[in-house]
Amino acid sequence: MAIELQAMTRHRIWAISLAILALALTLAACGEKSEDTTGARESFSLTLDFYPNPDHAGIYMAQKLGYFEEAGLDLSIETPSDPAAPVKQVAAGRTDLAISYEPEVALAREQGLDVVAVAALVNRPLTSMIWLKSSGIKGVGGLEGKTIATAGIPYQDAFLKTILARVKLTPDDVKAVNVGFGLLPALLGGSAQAMLGGFSNVEGIDLRERGKAPVVTPVDKLGVPTYDELVLVARRQTLEEDPEKFRLFLAALARGTKAAVAQPGAATQAIVEANPDLEPKLAAAEVKATLPLLGADSGDKPYGYMNPEEWATFAGWMRDNGLIESLPDPSELLDNGYLPSGEIPE
Repeated sequence: MAIELQAMTRHRIWAISLAILALALTLAACGEKSEDTTGARESFSLTLDFYPNPDHAGIYMAQKLGYFEEAGLDLSIETPSDPAAPVKQVAAGRTDLAISYEPEVALAREQGLDVVAVAALVNRPLTSMIWLKSSGIKGVGGLEGKTIATAGIPYQDAFLKTILARVKLTPDDVKAVNVGFGLLPALLGGSAQAMLGGFSNVEGIDLRERGKAPVVTPVDKLGVPTYDELVLVARRQTLEEDPEKFRLFLAALARGTKAAVAQPGAATQAIVEANPDLEPKLAAAEVKATLPLLGADSGDKPYGYMNPEEWATFAGWMRDNGLIESLPDPSELLDNGYLPSGEIPE
């Protein structure tokens, strides 16, 4: 090598030195750009339905692994003070996307709000009728004369009516008490013998971990038509203005959900980091119960798919129970056009 260098002219050595210097400067410039890419990412806001919990495992896993950043999104996550607020926040254009519930989408449409569901986060009911084995209740018929704690949500009152009607009971045959967020204390304290409104993967798991032997039955097993418990909702105008960022978000969420299902320990850690008030052992048990629901198979349909026929049936049930006046077409409530297509990458 030394002999070859000596044979080179001063001109060639100088030219090579300049080329090397130019390459070094180019690489340095590229490094500086990669360290500061926030300006290139598009801001995107998501409002949760409640405080961070296992239902949000796919979201926080995607955030932890940087999938939203890779999609070019600068994601901000907000927690609402009122679970009914997210849909209104979306309709007012104050957030790009919000987690809500299928019944809330139909109610919002009835109120003239320009919102639409773009993906199912959980494509089956979590809301359940729950009692303890120690109560001696053998079935829904055994609720006659009993006190049932409820969350005071109007459409869940209609759930109760439908559930009781299957065994020829009416709401007058039980004592329904609105306890708001106090469902567990009411059941554990003995002021209620059953509760309606708790989630199978949260309150149901909490009771099991306490050794209380709960009997947990989702409402679609008790006569209520099936529905998507948790959905992602957007404003139609915002979707039309920038559809690509919603597709990017949902693709990143699909990746995060797949990763959470494959790594439940890491998913639990992501949730506990997002909400330090959670008890880690209980959170791990709830995440374990939740992940199969988040990654539920929709057959040959893409992640987040919402079944229009099921939505039509549920909307009909809402109308028949006086929750809404008119029967909307599913296309007025949902849009599967923003879901990721093809194989979800690792």
